[in-house]
Amino acid sequence: MESVDIALYILIIMLFILCIFMCLKIYFFKRAIKEISDSLNDILNTDTNNLINISSSDEDIKKLATTLNINLKELRKQKLQYENGNQELKRVVTNISHDLRTPLTAINGYIDLMKNDKLSKEQEKYLSIIYNKSNELVELTEQLFDYSKAIDNNVELNKEKCCINEVLEEVLVSYYTVFKENGITPEISICENKIYKMLNKASVVRIFENILSNISKYSNGNFKAELGDNGIITFSNKARMLDATTVEKIFDRYFTVENAKKSTGLGLSIAKQLVELNGGKILAKYIDENLIIQIMF
Repeated sequence: MESVDIALYILIIMLFILCIFMCLKIYFFKRAIKEISDSLNDILNTDTNNLINISSSDEDIKKLATTLNINLKELRKQKLQYENGNQELKRVVTNISHDLRTPLTAINGYIDLMKNDKLSKEQEKYLSIIYNKSNELVELTEQLFDYSKAIDNNVELNKEKCCINEVLEEVLVSYYTVFKENGITPEISICENKIYKMLNKASVVRIFENILSNISKYSNGNFKAELGDNGIITFSNKARMLDATTVEKIFDRYFTVENAKKSTGLGLSIAKQLVELNGGKILAKYIDENLIIQIMF
C-alpha cells in the first residue's frame, strides 16, 4: 500500500513539473511571437533596413524568423525597384509632355493665322476639327505633366489656409459652359459655414476640375455637388454605363471605361494622388446607378 502511495506521489510530482515546464514553454513561445510581431510592425511602418531578431532558442521559432527575414529582404528589393521605376516613369512622362508642348504651340499658332484667311465652309470645318484635336492633345500633355508630379511621393506641397467653399464655387462657375454644352443641369448645395483647411489651393482646384471633367463625360444629364458642415465634399451623377465593379477601379492608373469619349484614364488617378498629397481621402461608390465621389480633407 505504501509503495502505491509513493508511486502516486512521484507521479503527481512529475505531472506538476511537466505542467510547470509546459507553462514556461508557452510563456517563451508567446514572448517570441510578440517579439516577432513588434519587430515586423516596426520594420513595416518605418524606413529601416533592420531584420527580425528574437531571444528564443527554439528551432521552430528561429526558422520562422529566418523565413520572415528572407521575405522582408525580397520585399525591400521589390519596393526599391518600384520606386526606381516610378522615378523613371516620372522622368519619361515629364520629358514627353515637354517635347509635345513645343510642336503643339506652333500648330495652334498656325491655326490662328489660318483663321484670319478667307476659307470655304468645308475648309473652316476641317480647321475646326484640327483645332479641337490640337486642344485635346494640349489637355493630354497637361494631364501627363500633372501625373508625373502627382506620382512623386517625395514632393511637398506648399499649403495655406484655404476656404473650400470659395474654391468649389469658383471651379463650378468655370464649368458652367461645359455643363450647358453637355445638357447637364447642376444641383449645388454649399453650406453657409466657411470650411477652412490647410491645403495647396492650386492642387485642390485641379482635383475639382478633374472630377468635373469626368462627370461631363459620364453624366446622363444630372449632377449634384455638395459641401456639408462636416467639410465632406460629395459629387454625384447618374451614370448608367458604369457598374459597381468599374467604380472600384475608377482611380486606377490609365483605367478607362470602354465607351468613354476623350478619356485619357489619368484624370481621377491624378485627383486621388493630389488628395492624398494634401493629407485627405477620396472614395467612389455606385448606388442606384449613381456615381458618388466623396473627398475628406
